[in-house]
Amino acid sequence: MKLNEQYEMIYKKYYNRIFLFLNKLCSDRELAEDLTQETFYQMFLSVDKFRGESDIYTFIAAIAKYTYLKYIRKNKHYTNTVSLIDLEEMLSDNEEYSPHYIYEHEYEQANIRALLEKLPEKYRDVIMYRIYAEMTFAQTARAMGITENSAKVLFFRAKKKLLEELQNGDYL
Repeated sequence: MKLNEQYEMIYKKYYNRIFLFLNKLCSDRELAEDLTQETFYQMFLSVDKFRGESDIYTFIAAIAKYTYLKYIRKNKHYTNTVSLIDLEEMLSDNEEYSPHYIYEHEYEQANIRALLEKLPEKYRDVIMYRIYAEMTFAQTARAMGITENSAKVLFFRAKKKLLEELQNGDYL
């Protein structure tokens, strides 16, 4: 199989999953699309660094995470917002998505993201991989270069820390 065919196969197989991961992180479909494209471009450039010690999704998700964080660092003005398309879909499909509900949901998501940014990197990474990328503990451990048990402990501690911070109101 030619190299181009291999890239195309990987792209087709993992595109949706990576897009959903990034869309959960940024809550912006257009931005998630751009970041997904950048992720696969970066994967193409760095595929020689893939040693096969983890599955390819773990490798691509790690690139996606760094692509997102790089975007956040470069665009300090960036705030997560609901797109007009999402807003129209929410309002037409379900009355629970009232403007008040949407505001509260977005405010809550912004608070959680702000808290995540304050967490130590290892806690932030384990949360991003487990919750946003929906990775197993084994995949998370491989992505972080730690044991599966360590990933479980870090996840438990990170959740506990986030809950404490939310209860204390130490955010936005």
